[in-house]
Amino acid sequence: MESQKKHQRCFSFEFFPPSTPEGAEKLAQTAKQLAQLKPEFFSVTYGAGGSTRERTLNAVLDLCRAGHSAAPHISCIGSSRVSVREILQEYKSHGIRHLVALRGDLPSGTASTGEFHYANELVAFIRQEFGDHFFIEVAAYPEYHPQARTAQEDLQAFKRKVEAGADSAITQYFFNADAYFHFVDECEAMRLALPIVPGIMPIGRFSQLARFSDACGAEIPRWIRRKLEGYGDDTASIRAFGLDVVTDLCDNLLRHGAPGLHFYTLNQAGLTTTLWQRLGL
Repeated sequence: MESQKKHQRCFSFEFFPPSTPEGAEKLAQTAKQLAQLKPEFFSVTYGAGGSTRERTLNAVLDLCRAGHSAAPHISCIGSSRVSVREILQEYKSHGIRHLVALRGDLPSGTASTGEFHYANELVAFIRQEFGDHFFIEVAAYPEYHPQARTAQEDLQAFKRKVEAGADSAITQYFFNADAYFHFVDECEAMRLALPIVPGIMPIGRFSQLARFSDACGAEIPRWIRRKLEGYGDDTASIRAFGLDVVTDLCDNLLRHGAPGLHFYTLNQAGLTTTLWQRLGL
């Protein structure tokens, strides 16, 4: 963890692009609330195979027009070089200089992966086409990518993204701090010196959390899962317990040198703001 302590702390919040005018209005309000916490940036996700391309662009531009710093996610699977160059050109023309570059998922029912297969190819392409214009974040998986055959294979995939030109990394969310500390130690052993910012998922609804976690390979420790299951439909107890668990996790990470936190807000301000206040940030 030693190398992580050298990096300046960076706090950020993630949104998904709204699909309705009401959703856009709600996101504007959420961003306004969270902006009071002075994050470094807001990031905006990108649907499978670029399915939310225009909505992601619009959400990013709305955030920028409201005076916020925004970083669009861009995924490459199912895309061509031409289409990726086009969207990056558009971001550049709007003065966007920060990206989250991901492999992403294919839309269901699609067979062709397009011209890119892995995120390192996307990072290399961005560097080749745009030089140092963009600050590039990539994903990291402390509990390893669900599609990686082995932990070693996943570490090598992460190393390739860094060597292709990534500036910083944001992790998948996790609830086991040791998984993060161990991952960082392994990266240090490979001489990977970039900041690796932990991704944090506030706990609001158990059924939703379980669904997300099954899909992305984030483990909910058995004691947390059993406790949440035991609350049934008691939302207040789920939120109170979730706040305790996630506050302790964040506190542990920051005390041991994590270079910031990236909150998966699900376009809600409440839980993230409460966590922020509890942590004294």
